[in-house]
Amino acid sequence: MIDNRRAGSEKTPVFRLMAAMAVPPIDLIAKLKLSGVENVPKTGAFVLAPNHYSEIDPLIVGVAMWKVGRMPHYMAKASLFKVPIMGRLLTASGQIPVERPDSGRRTDPLGAAKQIADQGLAVVIYPEGSLTRDPDLWPMRGKTGAVRTALEQGIPVIPVAHWGTQLVMPRYGKKISVFPRKTVQVKFGPEVDLSTFADRKLDSQALAEATDLVMDAITALFEELRGAKAPAERWDPAKHNQKDTGRFEQ
Repeated sequence: MIDNRRAGSEKTPVFRLMAAMAVPPIDLIAKLKLSGVENVPKTGAFVLAPNHYSEIDPLIVGVAMWKVGRMPHYMAKASLFKVPIMGRLLTASGQIPVERPDSGRRTDPLGAAKQIADQGLAVVIYPEGSLTRDPDLWPMRGKTGAVRTALEQGIPVIPVAHWGTQLVMPRYGKKISVFPRKTVQVKFGPEVDLSTFADRKLDSQALAEATDLVMDAITALFEELRGAKAPAERWDPAKHNQKDTGRFEQ
């Protein structure tokens, strides 16, 4: 049973501590302009599905979530949980450790996401799985983790797009641009209608179709923020001899 706790109760001491460390620096370097806030559920579990093109994206999305009153739970590299202090904060705040595919260790991120969903919390899952490979930063093809979690748990998917984080930290950049202060637009969309999949077997075809709907919703929000039209065909790394993970030559 999902615990539809009050949203305010999610701001536990550990989240308040993390916010005290993250929000002021982000506010210093970036002005977040939030829109579509009414689309974020005030209570109950949901999957938040953002676009992804800068390594600072999770921090920007996390601060945006804090500002709308819902606490983000991420799937994070398992190695980060071994870092002193950081590891304790990640564990205490309910973040989800995920091992690298070649690590030889096994984790169950979807199972962990289910536990968070059962508690009525928000799970942030990047459908693209990594930073987009699209040369112009448009959302690329999606993976099925976000829709699988949502459909198996019967919780909504809320798409979100942001534009401007590349000015704070470019894709694969290592330095943060502090001055001048940047404007980052964050737009939350309405729940993606996945009702047609409720009675379908969740095979690879159904999950792929549902993922396309989510990516379409994210892309539409991104088009609004950029004031431009996305390419007719979504970028697929496999068609361009690119790996799904790791850096690549731009």
